[in-house]
Amino acid sequence: MITTDICIIGAGPVGLFSVFEAGLLKMRCHLIDALPQVGGQLSEIYPKKPIYDIPGFPEVKAQELVDNLMEQIRPFNPTFTLGERVERLKQMEDGSFILYTSDATEIHAKVVVIAGGLGCFEPRKPELPQLEKFEKRGVEYMVKDPEKFRNKRIVLAGGGDSALDWTLFLANVAERVTLVHRSESFRGAPDSAEKVVELAKEGKIDLVLNAQLTGLEGEDHLKAITLSTSGQSQRIEADYLIPLFGLSPKLGPIADWNLNIDKNAVEVNTFDYSTNIPGIYAIGDINTYPGKLKLILCGFHEAALMCQSAFKYVYPDQKLSFKYTTVNGVNAF
Repeated sequence: MITTDICIIGAGPVGLFSVFEAGLLKMRCHLIDALPQVGGQLSEIYPKKPIYDIPGFPEVKAQELVDNLMEQIRPFNPTFTLGERVERLKQMEDGSFILYTSDATEIHAKVVVIAGGLGCFEPRKPELPQLEKFEKRGVEYMVKDPEKFRNKRIVLAGGGDSALDWTLFLANVAERVTLVHRSESFRGAPDSAEKVVELAKEGKIDLVLNAQLTGLEGEDHLKAITLSTSGQSQRIEADYLIPLFGLSPKLGPIADWNLNIDKNAVEVNTFDYSTNIPGIYAIGDINTYPGKLKLILCGFHEAALMCQSAFKYVYPDQKLSFKYTTVNGVNAF
């Protein structure tokens, strides 16, 4: 079991900055995110999008902001559980919490902070017969460990950055990679698309365009995939199918935690961004209150106030002495 002072659900920019504010108060943080990497929407959806309203940065790319936040919190040694979703939460008699993830990871925390942005991102799934049967038996919606696919026959489906990037990467790992896309043009970066087409011309991958997934074959594990290409049926033997059709935000299991919810957002007290359950806070786009603005800038402010309150919750007998970082600097644990 992982033990920490604060468990942060969501490793987007607001969750990451919370680590810095908590670290100044000598509190340790563990972050959980359903995505396989940190950064939330910034890294998954628009890593190259310019952001203009971060103080001190006239312009900063989304992924660059995430990288800078990771560097900023590095002295505080946060720990991470990525590619897993929090499924259940249990409050103990002493007021602390145990969180259980989709992969049976357990985290014991004194405080829980929900910083999940728009909620838990869930993969958009293709409509295929027997899809659920083959989930985790050949159908995967993200690449957590590329080594899992070494020397395997992989079919990726999609036309965005994730599909293109993983096609390029897995081409050097898998026995054979096939990319299936329903169109002739890609939504991802033109440079990545050109590299994928070039690999196909060189015979290093298979590229199937204007195609739709139609079926899955196998018994205990996936054996083959069927496609419809220009009205013709095609069968591809495969060990894994990785459909990368994007993500859709949902509140997920958080909706069942007896929190006060208003239109898929968690209601909070603006004094410290606490919820109706003592020890649970909500910051960033996941929360709601009168005058709420869904800005990263506002989430940073909420994170700072939340950590001050969380310290008092974790250490009720200690006096909190706030000092500016210009006086004390940043001291690692």
